[in-house]
Amino acid sequence: MEIIVLAMVPVAVMTVVAVAAVTIAAVALKGTSAPHRAGILHAAAELVRAVRGRK
Repeated sequence: MEIIVLAMVPVAVMTVVAVAAVTIAAVALKGTSAPHRAGILHAAAELVRAVRGRK
């Protein structure tokens, strides 16, 4: 039973992080103009690359 719990914790954490990222992106993109949207999406992509270890 403990092995299953230990396997599910990273999955749950990544799910929460993914939902938070999508929510933040949706709030940031709401009501912005096209050039600003591009900047926000570019910054989000850089953040994801940094978290995953790619530069």
